[in-house]
Amino acid sequence: MDQDATRTADGIVLARLSATELVAGYARGDFSPVEVLAAVHRVVDAREPELNALWCPDPEGARRAALASEERWRAGRPLGPVDGVPATVKENLARAGVPMPLGCAGVDPAVPERNSPVVDRILESGGVLLGSTVMPDWGMLSSGVSSLHGTTRSPWDPRWTTGGSSSGAGAAAAAGYGPLHVGTDIGGSIRLPGTWLGLATLKPSAGRVPLDTPFLGRCAGPMTRTVDDAALLLGVISAPDERDWTSLPPERLALGPDDLDVTDLDLRKMRLGLQLDAGCGTPVTPEVVAVVEQAAATFERAGAVVELLPAFMEEQLLADLDLFWRVRSWVDYAALPVERKRRVLPFIVQWVHGGADVSGARLMECYRSIMTIQQRTVAATEPFDAVLSPVAPAAAFPAEWPMPFGHEDGGMAHIGFTAPYNLSGQPAGTVNAGFTSDGRPVGLQVAGRRFDDVGVLRVLRWYERNRPPASHPNWPITA
Repeated sequence: MDQDATRTADGIVLARLSATELVAGYARGDFSPVEVLAAVHRVVDAREPELNALWCPDPEGARRAALASEERWRAGRPLGPVDGVPATVKENLARAGVPMPLGCAGVDPAVPERNSPVVDRILESGGVLLGSTVMPDWGMLSSGVSSLHGTTRSPWDPRWTTGGSSSGAGAAAAAGYGPLHVGTDIGGSIRLPGTWLGLATLKPSAGRVPLDTPFLGRCAGPMTRTVDDAALLLGVISAPDERDWTSLPPERLALGPDDLDVTDLDLRKMRLGLQLDAGCGTPVTPEVVAVVEQAAATFERAGAVVELLPAFMEEQLLADLDLFWRVRSWVDYAALPVERKRRVLPFIVQWVHGGADVSGARLMECYRSIMTIQQRTVAATEPFDAVLSPVAPAAAFPAEWPMPFGHEDGGMAHIGFTAPYNLSGQPAGTVNAGFTSDGRPVGLQVAGRRFDDVGVLRVLRWYERNRPPASHPNWPITA
């Protein structure tokens, strides 16, 4: 990129650059981490009062980190692949000394004494951590509605939801609060903001990214504006950590831009599944179906064999997963003092009461359903190199709604395409594939075989480079 083109009075051009572009620019001496941070802070200052994406930002710490990175780049000794690149992490990923309220006003937040593995890996690589990003109560809403933080809004249009539960991370990524953001996902919480905000995301294989509090289905993964940046960030945060007893053995994922060159991806040898019916939950809207079918046609024209994948979920399986989660959150809610219970979001209070007084036998039935989802997902998708599908049944809904069905308790009727891959441990990511008639982004989900994170990223990157021009996001990055 021409050096003069990166230096504007408002810094917008610098704030639009991807992580891979920033690192290349630092290496050439075109601009510095301090200049980039200043540009990003101008965007944050302009947008944050409306978007409401950040929790405990650390501008002074970020400035010190950017100054140190600037010196390293001048000396030609960067710490790692993301040295000097602005980043955020979701508030449930521990930063030492920073309270973790989990988006809930009823929680007496824990204050961790040490960083989570994700935060350590970013800092060890020289990343400039702006702060944490907000989430809804206990991460159990697919929106940016929180009893503690208020409402987080879409940078595309503040009337629209960000999706959730990685709501702040999604808003920060789309708005230009730096290029690298980490969310978490137990049923779609990375990919739902991905589709509703036009992002490139990856819910990695179970155990790929070490966590200090792992549990069934939970993953941390990248939320970015380009697939190259998602790959770059995954390469950093997937480094092993002994604190996660479920983590995969160390593996060199070869996730640099050159390693992900898609010129060697021969689609004529690929068999892709196309799933348009989840078999449960809310029906997919015609606009979303049309976008996903158009994406599948792009693969077909390049020579891939695309076959319809029949639904492998069913209503009872999704209902049992929802009940399992209600019981888990009911335990957290029931442990709160009465005065703190009153502070929890009313929608969550209603939802968790559905898990009160559930018998052990019924809970075991729910657990068996989870095992059935695991088995069916792996079996149904194994014949394919990757599976293409919608991420969610519909495009973004109003920002004030806690869920896609408003304030009604519709359970988890919107995660039939996403949750199965959490339970099976398979990687699944998103990339923007089009827009509705009123301009709302619509993502394509690409899921792969177990542990094939690189394969999913390759397919996402191929589509990102070959999708119709009208599918490319014009990011709403302003100051």
